Amino acid sequence: MADTCGQILLGSGLTVLSHPLMYIKVLIQVGHEPLPPTLGRNLFGRQVYQLPGLFAYAKHIIKIDGKVGLFKGLGPRLWASTIGTVVHSKVVQKCQEPDALELLGVQQKAAKGSLQHVVNETTKEMIARSCATIVTHPFHVITLRCMVQFIGRETKYSGVLDSIVTVYREEGILGFFAGLIPRLLGDVLSLWICNLLAHLINTYAIDDSHICSCLIMPPWFFFQFFASMLTYPFVLVSNLMVVNNCGLAGGLPPYAAVYPTWVDCWRHLSREGNMSRGNSLFFRKIPAGKMYALDQKRFF
Repeated sequence: MADTCGQILLGSGLTVLSHPLMYIKVLIQVGHEPLPPTLGRNLFGRQVYQLPGLFAYAKHIIKIDGKVGLFKGLGPRLWASTIGTVVHSKVVQKCQEPDALELLGVQQKAAKGSLQHVVNETTKEMIARSCATIVTHPFHVITLRCMVQFIGRETKYSGVLDSIVTVYREEGILGFFAGLIPRLLGDVLSLWICNLLAHLINTYAIDDSHICSCLIMPPWFFFQFFASMLTYPFVLVSNLMVVNNCGLAGGLPPYAAVYPTWVDCWRHLSREGNMSRGNSLFFRKIPAGKMYALDQKRFF
């Protein structure tokens, strides 16, 4: 119980600190570009037109909504963080029980550092993460929609309880799980890529018998970062589907087409060459072949 409380406090602190960054990233993912490109220099010192980065975007939000404006959607995100930590902890404990291990087909005697041990631990972590994601996804939906309201200056989603009523009234139960499938796929793929890649390096490149988990060993942070880069398109598609056709300006044309399914969204982004939109908050390049619309604050 004490460990869980500590994780909740730590998670809440990190959530608060990282919220402005997530807020700006989501607005960029949707396609909102309130500031025109400016002439700057790239990493090689050559003059190029670039899109404003994190700090310029943050100053723009502060100018309109004040410093508090950087924390729109923080309430439901804190709820998601807290509930997710509790669910994850409970599921991990449940997965350690002999009956659960037998049900999952996990071999309890796998040697530490072996491939079977990595598969066992990753399987349990995958189940725990997936359960936490499913349970907290409704709060994730509300968080993103609170953020995207900045584009059209709406006030449709103002509080957690009011937002729950709004989503249920307009979209039913399924509205709380918009964008869930690509989010789950991205999480699962990222976890397996990270842990298996760490195991391969640990086994064949570094003579080390420790557990090959990039979630525990700080030196393996690189693999977590690499895996997240590979699966970023799933994050982008998921976030776009969360706000797609929900009645907010950021989820409707001209910012986004109305997608019947997340696969249609993926295909459209792929054709447009926008699969990495919002992945970088610094040295942002102008999309190839795109023109900036000052009145619409977007590229077309």
